[in-house]
Amino acid sequence: MKADIGLIGLAVMGENLVLNMESHGFCVSVFNRTVSKVDAFLQNRGKGRNIIGTASIQELVQSLKTPRKIMIMVKAGKPVDEWIDVLIPLLEKGDILIDGGNSHFSDSRRRTAHVEKQGLLYIGTGVSGGEEGALRGPSIMPGGSEAAWPHVKPIFQSIAAKVEKSPCCDWIGSDGSGHFVKMVHNGIEYGDMQVITEAYHFMRDRLCMQADEISDAFGRWNEGELNSYLIEITRDIMAFKDTDGKPLVDKILDAAGQKGTGKWTAVAALDQGIPLTLIGEAVFSRCLSAMKEKRVQASRILTGPSIPFKGSRKTMLLNLEKALYASKITSYAQGFTLLKAAADEYGWKLNYGNIALLWRGGCIIRSAFLGRIKEAFDRNPDLDNLLLDPFFTEKIASCQPAWRKVVAEAALNGIPLPALGSALAYYDGYRAADLPANLLQAQRDYFGAHQYERVDKPRGEFFHTNWTGRGGQTHSTTYTV
Repeated sequence: MKADIGLIGLAVMGENLVLNMESHGFCVSVFNRTVSKVDAFLQNRGKGRNIIGTASIQELVQSLKTPRKIMIMVKAGKPVDEWIDVLIPLLEKGDILIDGGNSHFSDSRRRTAHVEKQGLLYIGTGVSGGEEGALRGPSIMPGGSEAAWPHVKPIFQSIAAKVEKSPCCDWIGSDGSGHFVKMVHNGIEYGDMQVITEAYHFMRDRLCMQADEISDAFGRWNEGELNSYLIEITRDIMAFKDTDGKPLVDKILDAAGQKGTGKWTAVAALDQGIPLTLIGEAVFSRCLSAMKEKRVQASRILTGPSIPFKGSRKTMLLNLEKALYASKITSYAQGFTLLKAAADEYGWKLNYGNIALLWRGGCIIRSAFLGRIKEAFDRNPDLDNLLLDPFFTEKIASCQPAWRKVVAEAALNGIPLPALGSALAYYDGYRAADLPANLLQAQRDYFGAHQYERVDKPRGEFFHTNWTGRGGQTHSTTYTV
């Protein structure tokens, strides 16, 4: 009997994807560089299932139906390239290599071109949902060689999460687009987590709420427009007690880790010239949190305000809910703007409404809110920014007074809200017909002869001024990063 698909790498995600595939009627052949892991898997979680264990990569290849489909689930970077180099000589024209790890999109672009030159097909696919998602149904974002899609579509869409019977998996586009979309997903995840933690910080330190009270607030929010997986688990985390009956969250060190995908998103935004401010602040906030010892030392030297809260806690909680929702809208608006810029840069034909639907189930940022994004792009597939969609324009306008009150209250009382505040600053900057960059351009021309455009002349016509009378008329060439 030949297997429908092979998988290399029996770590947590690999094992769970294999079990997911097998439970949906597919025969899976598996291999791991440490072969003893194959035996251990088949003797435990894989016992009695339609799974073929192999002791060599040659045996794995020989066990597969043609065209062969091999999914690589190993650490991103050099290990993926090493496996590709091992596999290419063993495969035949039309066989398919699939990288299901957290690879950088530029690597997937390079690998697609390399593998296709060998007569093979390549898919770089983002898989979101963690351990539970891999087992029960993740969000899957495949891109690469489009000719490979019909061969893997039945498997991927079977194992993916379902929302209203629709699989959270569809073809994204060419070369590295699948991993780019997954990267932006992870960046938005960073942003969502950061604004939630800032709301928690505000409730704890400004409104002096206890963990159970904060849990109740998140529970109420989860029944409304903020309904989402991350709000739901935050409710549960705040209610969870340690063995002594006290909130476990209060005993967890405030030093956050990160694996780099949020940073990748911020760097990609800088490369594209897209102001991804909220996600950037989320990344920097993790960096600042990691400086625990330095912050403790600084707390003994630096001072801030200490003003008791005298307002209505109920009113401020309503304001905070609206500020969180408005910031969430802004974060997704920035994320989808980055997707559009990358699509233009790399020639991808992305369906933004479908991408929103892929994130409605299985993944970490799943929420009812994503359906509204799908509707926005259904109304206008060429929508330049989500903030300009009538639904989101109205929503953010209605949230605006509350949003400003929360950010102002926090600033006046020394509560850092970098993501909530930067989202508001982006909104105000984006809606401004005039920004002070005219002075910035004058400064650049003054010290570097970088030239400027004039409001009374056509765009694209540049001018230089001899500001000091000593600089002459020589100027730098114009360019935009």
